[in-house]
Parts: sequence; structure tokens; C-alpha cells
Amino acid sequence: MLAKRVIAALDIKGGRVVKGIKFENIRDAGDPVELAKRYEEEGIDEVVFLDITASHERRKILFELVKKVAAEIYVPFTVGGGIREVDEMVEIIKAGADKVFVNTAAVENPHLILEASKVVGSANLVVAIDAKWNGAYWEVYTHGGKNPRGIDAVEWAVKVEKLGAGEILLTSMDTDGTQGGYDLKLTAEVVKVVNIPVIASGGAGHPVHLYEVFKVGAEAALAASIFHYGRYTVKEVKKYLKRRGVNVRL
Repeated sequence: MLAKRVIAALDIKGGRVVKGIKFENIRDAGDPVELAKRYEEEGIDEVVFLDITASHERRKILFELVKKVAAEIYVPFTVGGGIREVDEMVEIIKAGADKVFVNTAAVENPHLILEASKVVGSANLVVAIDAKWNGAYWEVYTHGGKNPRGIDAVEWAVKVEKLGAGEILLTSMDTDGTQGGYDLKLTAEVVKVVNIPVIASGGAGHPVHLYEVFKVGAEAALAASIFHYGRYTVKEVKKYLKRRGVNVRL
């Protein structure tokens, strides 16, 4: 059985790592290069870099910062935020990223997923889905959680897999930054309908939350606040998971 992955999220704004609650009330969390290095030393499996305002501001990603982080770490490094073209994905991989992810551009042009899977390969292509419960279904949001799209997130997950996505980065906007646990229902629903890995995101505040989301089928768990503000180290989280019988790399 493949080891479950613990992933650190670096949400970037103005060249700094930030963290919000439910995509709002953003506060500073530190230097991206320093944090990425620290998490690697502690045993993180992957680092995800998200330029959180690139889509909303309709600009390209911070390439120089991507290069700086990539030059300092050896664990897999995934980059996203504001990517609209396959050429940009190729540039980001050339800058040192292992994988790229798209959200807004994929929703606005689903054919981009198909095109990208052929050029950069499905294994290097992650589709991010930001979803919020609207009373009837989990609705897809774009532009950094600002725009509701009227699309069912579970149905969208099925579609992105068919188009060639290699992984889904699934963030619950209802639990993001709350540190009260992942949205287990949303995660379980998406895991049930796709055959590609699902990375659960939004809500980690205690090692038990990662344990719970792995139990409903997530292949990986992404966390930010739990690590950024020194609540737990990566090693502490992984040791806890190991004790509970989860296969993780220590």
C-alpha cells in the first residue's frame, strides 16, 4: 500500500506566506523559502505553493519566488495560482516545480486540462477544486474563493479526471483555516467517484484530523496553520499517524 502523504501549503501573497480563515482575514505566517526548508527538514512529503491573488489580480505567478523555493528543497514541489496557459505550466516546471495545479482557468476552459495532460503529463497535473456547501450541493468557487460558479464539485471532480487530471486538490471553504477538522463528507463523496488521488485541504488543527481524513480515503492531507504557527511539527504529526496505524514515511 502506498504511504499516505502529508503536504505543507504555502499560500503566498506579496511574496510572504499568509493564512486566512474561510479564505478571509488573511495574516502573515512567514518567509516561503525558510518555511519550505524547515518543513523539509521535519519530514514533509511535499510542498504546495499557491499564489493566492494571481487569478483575482489576473496576473502571472511569481516566477522568481518559485525558483528560490525550488532551489532550496528536494521534496516534490507543486505550484499554482493564476495559471491560464499550458506554456506557463511548462515555464513553472522549468523554474523547478515538479507539478502544477489549476483551478480558475480549468473551470473557464475545461479543454485546458486535456491539453495540459498531453504536454506536461497527467502525473504532473493537479486540478484544484475550492468548494462550499450552498444548502443543496458543494459548489465550485474560483478566483481565490471569490466567485461561485454554480457547478457541483463532485460532478466536476469526475469531469476533471476524464479530461486528464492526475490528482485533485480538494479544499473545503467551509472548514478552511478553522483548525476544526477537514470536511469529511465532501472528501468522502469525491473519493467515492474518482480513481485518482484526492488531496484533502482545509481545516487541519490536530493530528487526529489527518487520521480522520485518511480514513475516509484521502491519499494525502494538506495542512498550513497547524505547522505555520508551531502548533505541531511535521514529525509529531507523522509519529501520531504511525501510532494509529497509518502508513506514512518517517
